[in-house]
Amino acid sequence: MSRHIAVLMGGFSSERPVSLNSGEACAAALEEAGYQVTRVDVERNLAARLAELKPDVAFNALHGPFGEDGTVQGVLEFMGIPYTHSGVLASALAMDKERSKVLARNAGIPIAESKVMNRFEIGSAHPMPTPYVIKPVTEGSSFGVLIVDGNQPHPPQSVSSDSWKYGDMVMVERYIHGRELTCAVMGDVAIGVTEIIPNSDKFYDYDEKYTAGGARHVCPADLPPHVKSQIQDYSLRAHKIMGCRGISRSDFRYDDRHSEDGEIIWLEINTQPGMTEQSLAPELAAYAGHSMAELVSWLVEDASCGR
Repeated sequence: MSRHIAVLMGGFSSERPVSLNSGEACAAALEEAGYQVTRVDVERNLAARLAELKPDVAFNALHGPFGEDGTVQGVLEFMGIPYTHSGVLASALAMDKERSKVLARNAGIPIAESKVMNRFEIGSAHPMPTPYVIKPVTEGSSFGVLIVDGNQPHPPQSVSSDSWKYGDMVMVERYIHGRELTCAVMGDVAIGVTEIIPNSDKFYDYDEKYTAGGARHVCPADLPPHVKSQIQDYSLRAHKIMGCRGISRSDFRYDDRHSEDGEIIWLEINTQPGMTEQSLAPELAAYAGHSMAELVSWLVEDASCGR
């Protein structure tokens, strides 16, 4: 009898549409691999739903708050249901941009100068020299990210407006020029580096990430060998220092305008990276020789409690 896998998807964060796509792709790949699959669109009654289903494993395809920050992981721990990806502490640390940067810096990973502020404290004066970035402390998929360049006389007013819906605490971070790179870690192996080239002048925002043709992925990235090796090393260090499990993905900027050694800056780690076949982590896994069915099967076999 095949193992019964509950694929947790959807949820109620800003990233719900992305999670539904990830969940469907993972469910289809798990069925292809021979598992019995139940798709669970996560609502507040998740514990009761799981108690009724009694799955052997919960495959976490949720993104954003509640699904990626240790919350649903705590529910699964409490219920004793083995689950994929990272555990409670690693998920909470990685989702918190401020605390994850402290750990990264202590592990010798280069980060951009930043400070965390209440959005109402930013006011009418720039909180640091331009250009800089304002980003919510606990959001993913570039929701709420604003780039402030030298032509703007004051910070964007949207941060303090009533329409802002990404929490009161924001990170103000030095803007890093350069190429957008990402590296996936699967288990204890950094499996490759991709360069993301947006097809517009915008940074790699939500639309660029999830609209067909929004950005071009160069996999593997065209990099000097020592730069690729350094990025893989930093990614593996971040994965380990946060205590991640399963698959994670670290994002970087690489400024090679003045020399190929350039400046490598680690931006963040994603413990629940996008999981459609076109997403960055599965694309890197495919480059490393793992099909989508093999990737999701490996994640299921790696699942446990006490992560």
